[in-house]
Amino acid sequence: MVGFAMSKLILIVDDSPTVILSLKSNLTLNGYQVETAADGAAALSRLQAGLRPALIITDFNMPKMNGGELVRAVKAMPTLRFTPILMLTTESDPKKRDEGKKMGITGWMLKPASGPDLIKVISQILPAGR
Repeated sequence: MVGFAMSKLILIVDDSPTVILSLKSNLTLNGYQVETAADGAAALSRLQAGLRPALIITDFNMPKMNGGELVRAVKAMPTLRFTPILMLTTESDPKKRDEGKKMGITGWMLKPASGPDLIKVISQILPAGR
């Protein structure tokens, strides 16, 4: 169990219910609180309504609003611009990855990511007690 994780809320944004279920299960078992959204537009709506996650994990390719558009919108919000964002995607194009870095993405992981690998990356992004 990750220390101090219970105070850490993670927002998962993915259009695959299977991916959301898998990530939510893994993160919950590791002591994190989890909220979910099925696409960038739904996530942005929740964030604009006051949701304040410690970390956002988003897919890149989604309907309505993709991960890149979501990142731009989040980084434009003064209350969220420093929120770390992890792109978890099947998108392996180096140009997209470079574009993500320029937008301010904290990390980029390719699907499928193993549970232990994901938790390791999250614990680097959100150290205990932060």
